[in-house]
Amino acid sequence: MINFEKELKNFKPSLEVEDAESVIQNHDLTDVTDIITEVLRDARESTGR
Repeated sequence: MINFEKELKNFKPSLEVEDAESVIQNHDLTDVTDIITEVLRDARESTGR
């Protein structure tokens, strides 16, 4: 049987996860809202509204 207390004591976070976290938080990433906003803006400009 797994001894969860022992396993938790041995746990060390992966450096890769910490690196990925900082990269994600420090970059301005485009999301779906940004894309929809841009598409709507382009549509309005092309129709002259």
